[in-house]
Amino acid sequence: MAATTVPQKGHPAGLKALFFTEMWERLGFYLMLGILLLYITDTERGGLGFSTRSAAEIYGTYMAFVYFTPFLGGMIADRFLGFRRSVFIGGLLMAAGYFALGIRSLPTFYAGLTLLCLGNGLFKPNISAMVGNLYEANDPRRDTGFNIFYMGINIGASLSALLSAPLRNLWSFNMAFTAAGVGLLVGVAILSINWKRLAKADRQSEKSDDDFSFKQVMLTIIAPAALFGVLGYFLGQKVEFISNTIGAVTFGFIIGMVPVMIYFGLIVKRANAEEKPGLAALIPVFIAGGAFFMVLHLSGGLMTVFAEHNTDRRAEWIPETTDFYAQKAMPSYYGNAGPDLPRLSPEVLITVSDSDESMFGARILSDELVGTLSTIPSLRVLDTDDVDIPEREQFLICEVYAKGDVDVSTDTDAHGVATTTVKVADGAVLLDEVLVTKPIGGVNVPVLLVSQRSYDAVYANQAPDGEILEPGTYVRLVNAEMLTGLLNPVFVVVFTPLVVAFFTWRTSRGKSISTARKIFLGMIITTIALLVMAVGASLGKDGAAKTAMLWMILYYAIITVGELCLSPMGLSLVTKLSPKRLVGLMMGGWFLSTSIGNKLSGFISGLEPGTQMFVILAVAILGVAGFIFVMLPRLDTAIKKYGA
Repeated sequence: MAATTVPQKGHPAGLKALFFTEMWERLGFYLMLGILLLYITDTERGGLGFSTRSAAEIYGTYMAFVYFTPFLGGMIADRFLGFRRSVFIGGLLMAAGYFALGIRSLPTFYAGLTLLCLGNGLFKPNISAMVGNLYEANDPRRDTGFNIFYMGINIGASLSALLSAPLRNLWSFNMAFTAAGVGLLVGVAILSINWKRLAKADRQSEKSDDDFSFKQVMLTIIAPAALFGVLGYFLGQKVEFISNTIGAVTFGFIIGMVPVMIYFGLIVKRANAEEKPGLAALIPVFIAGGAFFMVLHLSGGLMTVFAEHNTDRRAEWIPETTDFYAQKAMPSYYGNAGPDLPRLSPEVLITVSDSDESMFGARILSDELVGTLSTIPSLRVLDTDDVDIPEREQFLICEVYAKGDVDVSTDTDAHGVATTTVKVADGAVLLDEVLVTKPIGGVNVPVLLVSQRSYDAVYANQAPDGEILEPGTYVRLVNAEMLTGLLNPVFVVVFTPLVVAFFTWRTSRGKSISTARKIFLGMIITTIALLVMAVGASLGKDGAAKTAMLWMILYYAIITVGELCLSPMGLSLVTKLSPKRLVGLMMGGWFLSTSIGNKLSGFISGLEPGTQMFVILAVAILGVAGFIFVMLPRLDTAIKKYGA
């Protein structure tokens, strides 16, 4: 018979410290995530210039491993470091990763992503496990505690979008990444200040002779997973059907996960009679979580593409006093814009070669190009050391390197899509920083260097009597990350009290909704959200025209309700149904399922964000909801058995 716990008012003191530690960590995580794909694909604001499909592959692989490493991170905390030290070390590794991304180069880019994956592995599962450890097994406050903790996550995510947009608009992507690193250091400082207060949450892990040792896991699980992954990758390259569909990287990752999934199956099989029902009940919970986060984490991929290219983001309503929140529309925005949208002044569009356009888009110019521009009578190349550049124009400042140190290359990626990248040689010396301008009406107005193709696209669909903007002025836009990164966390903060109140009201009337049924409800609501996006994409003729922002607002409002039904409940169930000796490891299992969903999310993000795609996703999520519905009796029985 399960022991009873006397209800207590309030929450443990350690919850506040964990709340703020997680809030600052999530600020950094979501700041970076909101602009990652934009940074990789951007060709106009200092990005790397990769194709969308290549960027989606990088995004999906990063998101997969950033959620796979908690599988090991939870085990390391359980067996060696403890939860507090794991979170502390993880936070420092992530801060280093963001600072690496703050340097614009491919080596530091990949190094930064690697450090973030390693750091998140130690941080993410263990801070969630610490929240669960603050409460006794039957404490009725636990679900609410996780809802409060989850609100902290989303406050951090909300602040991330509010911070990244002005940093990116006024300066650069890299400045925004650096700010994320600072946020991580704040979170680590809060953890350190509350170190002793959090001792209760850092419970000594329980041991069992039946446990797999860390060495066994590395030799029998991780090594085979790596081997399977490599073999799957090379097989995917050889088999044309695989390379032309999901791609070799995604196929290799999925094959590599097979030994890990077998490992979790063995945990359930080897568990004793008391532990087995709870562990077995977590398997469908993991499936639901992976499917849901496959959709939710499209925010940094497919939904970002939809927001950037297919959404009408005009924002003339943003007050002049907060103009740094208004992004300036570059030439690419006009590709599918309406005929009445005001166009850039032709005077500020200077036609150059494709390679020179790429250099300017990366904000990297060769000294040879600078010399050529300086000889054009209508232009002025201003040295930033000699002239004060207004803050609103600093995003157009270009770095200058010797011609031999700047490499502009056009390659065809694995999907046959041409992509142009601009690289600076390792150890190259920065010669200067300049702003290319044109004297108009006695004022030096910054210009944009564009190819003839880009120039023509700006005016291709313009109305015969369409408005032309004054030189130096731009159509003002909402940043894409303000839609994909701000709406969801803001809705979480707003809706959390309402959702908690609804479930409390149901309980007070004797009609409580079980944790398992909340997960099922979350999947149904997610299906509805995807169908809403399908309608929005259809009205925009699948990218031929821009879609009103209202559809993205509706999508995020609906899917957020689904998230509040599912995600906090999933985290809570892991801590309820897992034996104490396996809490960190099974929390890693939750993130492993999310990892697989994220890899699929990356693959999906490389496809067209059209009506058909959203309908297919809705059908897939509805299928998972059906599976959860069938499993409800078994889940409810297990939850009741453990007093969860």
